[in-house]
Amino acid sequence: MVIAHPLVRLLPEAAVDDPDVLAAYRHDRASFCPSGEPAVLVRARSTEEVSVALRWAHEHEVPVVPQGARTGLSGAANALDGCVLLCLEKMDEIVEIDVPEQLAVVRPGVLNGRLAAAVAERGLYYPPDPGSMEISTIGGNVATNAGGMCCVKYGVTGDFVRGLQVVLADGRVMRTGRRTAKGVAGYDLTSLFAGSEGTLGVITEITLALRPAARRPLTAVAFFPSPADACRAVAVYLGDGHRPSVLEFMDAETVRAVSALVDLGFPPDVGGVLIAQSDAGAAAADELAAFERAALDCKADEVVVADDPAEGELLMQARRLVGPAHEALGTSLVDDVCVPRGRLAELVDGLDGIAAEHGVRITCAGHAGDGNMHPSVIFDDTDPREVAAAQAAFAAVMDLGLRLGGTITGEHGVGVLKRDWLARELDDAALWTHRQLKASLDPRGILNPGRVFA
Repeated sequence: MVIAHPLVRLLPEAAVDDPDVLAAYRHDRASFCPSGEPAVLVRARSTEEVSVALRWAHEHEVPVVPQGARTGLSGAANALDGCVLLCLEKMDEIVEIDVPEQLAVVRPGVLNGRLAAAVAERGLYYPPDPGSMEISTIGGNVATNAGGMCCVKYGVTGDFVRGLQVVLADGRVMRTGRRTAKGVAGYDLTSLFAGSEGTLGVITEITLALRPAARRPLTAVAFFPSPADACRAVAVYLGDGHRPSVLEFMDAETVRAVSALVDLGFPPDVGGVLIAQSDAGAAAADELAAFERAALDCKADEVVVADDPAEGELLMQARRLVGPAHEALGTSLVDDVCVPRGRLAELVDGLDGIAAEHGVRITCAGHAGDGNMHPSVIFDDTDPREVAAAQAAFAAVMDLGLRLGGTITGEHGVGVLKRDWLARELDDAALWTHRQLKASLDPRGILNPGRVFA
């Protein structure tokens, strides 16, 4: 006789323990991150169901792995043996869009792209736009403090989170933050949970700041003989005080991969590409003129300003196709190191050395405007030698980022993939503080154990 999991009896409408169903929820999109055998899946539809699941798990000291759409790239949503998978994708209600206050209240399962479209219909703008915006959830974006192409001007997800409803490890429900534009009472608990990757609590409601609808942007593209020249142009342009709404980079291999999906009309011998946008209204033309001057001063072969908005959108769509384009190249380990903008050229030059040393292909694209690059190691995952070389190259990229004064992750999070590297980036006192915060909010260690730090 098969006995149902206790949570199936406690939450019969939300919990399942069918092995075939559990298998579909075992892992996110990260490579080389182990996933265990979960005991039960709770597809919560309310804060109360989340609270029930956590109360039970806390009482029985069973690990809980919170999940959104499982589009992450760090393994933070991967199952652990015997765990409760707590999936929030069914909590997908846009609770409120307050036009006068320019804010939205949403449940964590709302897709980023859906929210952006909904607020646009009301004359408002939600800037955070990760490349996965059409498939990633707001809850997941908050959990990883996701970025995107507009970060150079507008900031990351956490910069727009005003308040949260959070279920703590023992099932208690807490509210943080506020709806007002200002508020400094007490510790900034809202910021603490943004980027915590499900290790401190489970977010069940999010209050987000919005902006007035963005003006239609102007777009320009610059072609360079080398990736380093393009990166030097980034530092020169932004160093002069300009703030475009987008400043994106693609190297030659990335351009070739995207061109296999869509005809970009780019020069065949391009070494590096920068795509710039400005939504500054009447000042947009001046911003792009300054971009052109900076690019030409840094050896750009050509700079083209798109007069037709459709051309600009095509360029942005090309940048968004980087992920799908890489799927045709083979298995990829996607990094997201972030370095000071003045050292971007050293980063891309260093990638060539790492690729040569380990005998692998490394492509690079990224959010050059805020120094957040995505080197991708391409390899054959059926060849053990290539797998080992890819892992070594990936580690070398992170080491290079740290040596250049950067960070191991700009937006994907730490998860499992980069957990061992966090100790390299943080000092002993900072690691101690992390552990103390974790222990105070999750004394039995049930929330996403083994993620972010050991």
